[in-house]
Amino acid sequence: MNFSELVDANENNLLNIDYYLLDILLKDRTTNKNIIWATDTYEPHGKNYSASSHILIEQIIGKHGQVIRPRIRKSQSEQFKRINDKGEVFTPSWICNKQNNLADESWFQKRNVFNITKGNEWITNPAKIDFPKDKNWIEYIKSIRLEVSCGEAPYIVSRYDTTTGKIIGTNNRIGLLDRKIRIVNENTTTKEEWKKYVIESYKSVFGYEWQGDSLLIARENLLYTYIDYYLERFKEKPYIEDLKEIAEIISWNFFQMDGIKFVIPNSCKNELEIDHTLFGEQRIKNECLGCKKNNIFLHNGTYVKIMNWETHKPIKFISLLKNKK
Repeated sequence: MNFSELVDANENNLLNIDYYLLDILLKDRTTNKNIIWATDTYEPHGKNYSASSHILIEQIIGKHGQVIRPRIRKSQSEQFKRINDKGEVFTPSWICNKQNNLADESWFQKRNVFNITKGNEWITNPAKIDFPKDKNWIEYIKSIRLEVSCGEAPYIVSRYDTTTGKIIGTNNRIGLLDRKIRIVNENTTTKEEWKKYVIESYKSVFGYEWQGDSLLIARENLLYTYIDYYLERFKEKPYIEDLKEIAEIISWNFFQMDGIKFVIPNSCKNELEIDHTLFGEQRIKNECLGCKKNNIFLHNGTYVKIMNWETHKPIKFISLLKNKK
């Protein structure tokens, strides 16, 4: 297997590297099961492809290896359906770059740190990145970044142009994680030091997504990004154990969540109870108070957990909001 050929989200490619990598990337760390489809797009493939069904390896490999495709390779009818049904937003790479530049402008307190925008393109700064006197490169790679409703995670990693599908060279990428890895490349000398700080970079980026197929593609894009940079830096394939460690981090940091309720999609329950009276009166039991009162802290659904990498203990994502109150 030529790792550099891993452009599309064809799970057969990943399977050829190692079965357990795909197994890890399908895990939902909150439920200890697999992520769910959370979309009815795949129901024509069979009953186990319903929105509430878990995505299983056998559903997306072998002859099913092209079932899940990046947005750029979906038909226009599929794209329009997802826009209308779930409000799926398509963000061109050049817009991702401009917005990421704004974030870095705030951090560095100066403009055009990584590149200069030119219309719908950008010109990469070839010089080593300079840091403000009161900040250093390790602070930058550890600074937390979150992409909301991340889709295929174009703000975090930019392996391909979202408008054309063409691969972008590692020296010209604009994702937030791409920028961190560039900084690691510029400030480390040994392989062990490089791996240490790339791992720190992965621990610092997060994203959540409703639809399971987009989330899997995002996770794959993050894993393939590690492969791309490792190949570029060391001219050899990364060790499988290193890839598994990166995959574990990704499976915690990029998670399936309803971004309004902070729970697993469609996990809130309102159960009906029918009184056996003349009028067959209906009552609601186990009503979700969060949904009824529009209170994010009262849902009876499954609140999403993420990993606190400082303590190495899972926490509820919503607890981050409570701490801000």
